[in-house]
Amino acid sequence: QVQPVESGGGSVQAGGSLRLSCAASAYTYARVCTGWFRQAPGKEREGVASIYTGGGSTYYADSVKGRFTISQDNAKNTLYLQMNSLKPEDTAMYYCAVGLLSPKYCTLVAGDFDNWGQGTQVTVSS
Repeated sequence: QVQPVESGGGSVQAGGSLRLSCAASAYTYARVCTGWFRQAPGKEREGVASIYTGGGSTYYADSVKGRFTISQDNAKNTLYLQMNSLKPEDTAMYYCAVGLLSPKYCTLVAGDFDNWGQGTQVTVSS
């Protein structure tokens, strides 16, 4: 499998915005579940948002609803995470992941995803 590649992380002040990108191969990207997860130091990995590339259905963690938006550009085989109104507690390493899941199961269970990127760091200062 070709590993997804994340980009777009950085440092921002609270209330600011960042957009993360995840590039995947065409084979990896077609009709799969793609998601964003994050892990802060000393904490477990948690799901942020997911989208089924074959139909666009989305799923969000309660902690980011109304602030983050997941989207896709099928022509570029690229997944995005627009993050607005960032908070210090959003600070974490953000990972893109791909799983061969049907839309019904395209949620945020990390164990269901089998192809992970290396991550991109997001730091939000108060």
